[in-house]
Amino acid sequence: MPAVEAEPGVRQTPDDTALLHAHAAGDPYAFAEIVRRHRDRLWAVALRTLGDREEAADALQDALLSAFRAAGSFRGDSAVTTWLHRIVVNACLDRMRRRQSRPTVPLPETDVTPAPATDRDTAMDVQHALQQLAVDQRSALVLVDVQGYSVAEAAVILGVAEGTIKSRCARGRARLAVMLGHLRNPVGTGGVPSPSSAETATGAAAIRKEGGS
Repeated sequence: MPAVEAEPGVRQTPDDTALLHAHAAGDPYAFAEIVRRHRDRLWAVALRTLGDREEAADALQDALLSAFRAAGSFRGDSAVTTWLHRIVVNACLDRMRRRQSRPTVPLPETDVTPAPATDRDTAMDVQHALQQLAVDQRSALVLVDVQGYSVAEAAVILGVAEGTIKSRCARGRARLAVMLGHLRNPVGTGGVPSPSSAETATGAAAIRKEGGS
């Protein structure tokens, strides 16, 4: 793929927007470069949202095909990465809705990297808990607490108000605090109390740790 001349003697790599425009104009290599740059993060969003490797791979493939075809309609209102994440999240949500019409019991998804048994069990518990959340809460938490997007960025990706993202995250973290209470309270020490602010923060920290494992 040819580089863009910035000034005499200096060669500059095209940014994402330039690559997307080049793809829309017929450059056969531009879109592949965009995918190479962002594939890992897009894959992580799909995997954490769906919790199933095969479903995530199919959703990501569907999303990239949609992006490939829709590149000409990109208006530049947001960053290319935000646009791509929105397409991936929508592809995941479509699959989740279809999956709800034919319920199955998904296997918890864990990292293939060897890890101590306790850490692996914790990761499985967190991923399983994420799958129990409502679709809107899960997608918001994956973007904000796992992928590290700001509330404003997540709002753009999901197409909702910032306040909606905040409330979805708060409700999701509160549910996680209850479902993952055993990670704070050993068996036999009594029931898990209603989640306090500290416990809700613990729910957020747990999925951040799991997302980075």
